[in-house]
Amino acid sequence: MKILVLNAGSSSQKSCLYEIADEALPTQAPQPLWEGKINWTQDRGVAEIEVKTATGATLQESISGDSPQAHLTYILHTLSDGATKVIDQLSEIDVVGHRIVHGGEDYRDSVVITEDVKKAIARLSNLAPAHNPAALSGIEAIEKILKDVTQIAVFDTGFHATVPDAAAIYPGPYEWVEQGIRRYGFHGISHQYCSQRAAQILDRDVPPERLITCHLGNGCSLTAIKNGRSIDTTMGFTPLEGLMMGSRSGSVDPGILIYLLRYCNYSVEKLDHILNKASGLKGISGVSSDMREVREAIAQGNSRAQLAWDIYVHRLRSGIGAMITSLAGLDALVFTAGVGEHSPDIRQAACEAFGFLGLKIDLEKNQQQPVDEDIATPDSAVRVLVIHTQEDWAIAGQCWQLLYKEL
Repeated sequence: MKILVLNAGSSSQKSCLYEIADEALPTQAPQPLWEGKINWTQDRGVAEIEVKTATGATLQESISGDSPQAHLTYILHTLSDGATKVIDQLSEIDVVGHRIVHGGEDYRDSVVITEDVKKAIARLSNLAPAHNPAALSGIEAIEKILKDVTQIAVFDTGFHATVPDAAAIYPGPYEWVEQGIRRYGFHGISHQYCSQRAAQILDRDVPPERLITCHLGNGCSLTAIKNGRSIDTTMGFTPLEGLMMGSRSGSVDPGILIYLLRYCNYSVEKLDHILNKASGLKGISGVSSDMREVREAIAQGNSRAQLAWDIYVHRLRSGIGAMITSLAGLDALVFTAGVGEHSPDIRQAACEAFGFLGLKIDLEKNQQQPVDEDIATPDSAVRVLVIHTQEDWAIAGQCWQLLYKEL
């Protein structure tokens, strides 16, 4: 089975092609046959195309003047043509899986995409405006390129469908519940993958009973996972709630927003831009939303960059503490995504606050760019794992499972 995965973002489109040769799904992620990425400029007028294959072939190009759908069509044709060719024709693709950020209340499991599913993704775009429209554009592009191929939606919110009402419902008027205003949670594909991978790394049949996964990238979220099921998470109705992020504020006093609207002549559009694009590490440091650049600024004595770091660590520790209370303890802590996987200083700073639980990390292991490894000391009461998240493979796996059931 050849599975194409599309992972749409606000400024990029990642794609990869997997081949599953056996009737059993591999327990670990195989290397994709082909990987493609499109990075768009702000006005989407220029696309930077990057392609690589399992055999080492690469392609880099800049394309201007076409639509995003045309850019996607172009990059997909590199699957069957030119130096990066890995299949003879695009019709060899059996199924296309899409990461859909927001599935609302109706879509909690992966589903074959129909017109009704497309309408729901479009309807939920106001809750995930940077992602749902981009995913829908990818679905429509595939409909034109591969007219008869099965497409499957895999929802980032799906893993959090098990969060109990006490954690999911906001303490506003009950009418909010009836309007579908509740905590949905995000990064679910990554959190679920990491919980399953944690079991493999620790040589267990099932994930640790009480597990916290820390997805720390440009977007950041924590999830409390009990016996493999999400029971609490930091992102909420939208991906804006929770931890301090690259350019997103995370949780703030809602009274601030009322104040800005009432007394500071803020429009809704300006408020949306500030909270999503000009806050977080970027807003506080004035340097960048990239943790690496913030660290470089700190080394040069930039006090605002240091403040951004301090707030980030404080919010991360507080969030982990809240997840521990939801679990009534902690057996394992996982760090994943760009910052979680590549910043030993963040991992150390986060862990230092939980020494009272008997959590101890091996400082030498922590500094050695660990991948899918336990960096806790042998006598630590809590295991600490660094896991390379494989969202695309998790999507491919869900496509395989859904399609294999039908076969």
